[in-house]
Amino acid sequence: LQITGLIFGGVGMVGTLAATIMPQWRVSAYIDGNIVVFETIWEGLWMDCISQLGIRLQCKFYDSVLALPPPLEAFRALMCIAVILSIISFLLAIVGVKYTHRTKEDPQGISIFILGAGVAFLLTGILVLIPVSWTGGSIIRDFYDPKVPAPLKRELGAALYVGWVSTALLIAAGAMYCGF
Repeated sequence: LQITGLIFGGVGMVGTLAATIMPQWRVSAYIDGNIVVFETIWEGLWMDCISQLGIRLQCKFYDSVLALPPPLEAFRALMCIAVILSIISFLLAIVGVKYTHRTKEDPQGISIFILGAGVAFLLTGILVLIPVSWTGGSIIRDFYDPKVPAPLKRELGAALYVGWVSTALLIAAGAMYCGF
């Protein structure tokens, strides 16, 4: 169970880092009658990218931190904290797995590192879930809002799915370690 938790936590940690870096949080949606699409727009936490005909990709980092909308600033901060906390959780889990000893006198023999890793994995999962789900909800709300012009509508990007899977793995790892 400890090794399974370690694997889930490690994959969740890598997924958290990937979701934070990926520019595909919001992807352009084409809902008009045009079948030929020349550009795909990706919007992420750190940059915007435009893919032209799937051949040429141009990315541009956001120019000013002060010009960003407040939710994006908050999502950046939450994801950065989640990445750091997931690394700490993973290291705690490694130490905990290595130093958990069960004896006949102490059959419960749980390391404080295991419990700490479990709580940290659960907290990391929640930290990842907040920005990913909030972004997903706003994309869906805007997509069905008739007041939003069609060129500004977006679809769920791959980074959101990576974030949701990472959240599930982190929470599962945390539950394994807390319930050990």
